Amino acid sequence: MDSVSLTHHFLIAMPAMADPNFARTLTYVCEHNGEGALGVIVNRPLDMDLATLFERVNITFESANVAASWSRMPVYFGGPVQTDRGFVLHRPLGDWQSTLKVADDIGLTSSRDVLQTMAETGEPSDVLITLGYAGWDAGQLEWELGQNAWLTVAATPQVIFDLPAEERLPAAMQLLGIDFANLADSAGHA
Repeated sequence: MDSVSLTHHFLIAMPAMADPNFARTLTYVCEHNGEGALGVIVNRPLDMDLATLFERVNITFESANVAASWSRMPVYFGGPVQTDRGFVLHRPLGDWQSTLKVADDIGLTSSRDVLQTMAETGEPSDVLITLGYAGWDAGQLEWELGQNAWLTVAATPQVIFDLPAEERLPAAMQLLGIDFANLADSAGHA
């Protein structure tokens, strides 16, 4: 059987998700291959904004306009792995020191240069910044899918970049034609 890549897909946590790190989360899968999977949770803002993060990493906004646009943007809990490390999900893709190309116009960058450019120019235009990420070993995500821990749907950048955090999970459910409120706590097997 050929393996299916869930890169550029959403993982929607089922209501019975026992792991508190993932309960009621929407995770964007940035890479999925035979070695495992990597994603970031896109609907769990932390009690931290970009101004606070920039202060902690000694980056200064270069202009009042850029600061006004970005300083109150929330930073997100991206997952339980490396929570002391920042990741920037962005479009357009750009040319940064350490970027994983997720889709033609979306990248996940872990190098400081993207944050520095944001402080200087306000670019890239669409960003979601996380501390930490979600990771799965080879076969682990497939096993979890078989246990009905997740629903999957092809991702749309609009859900990530155009909607407030609290609207992202319901919007992803709508891509499947399902209302999250009507989703059962358990699933059966035919």
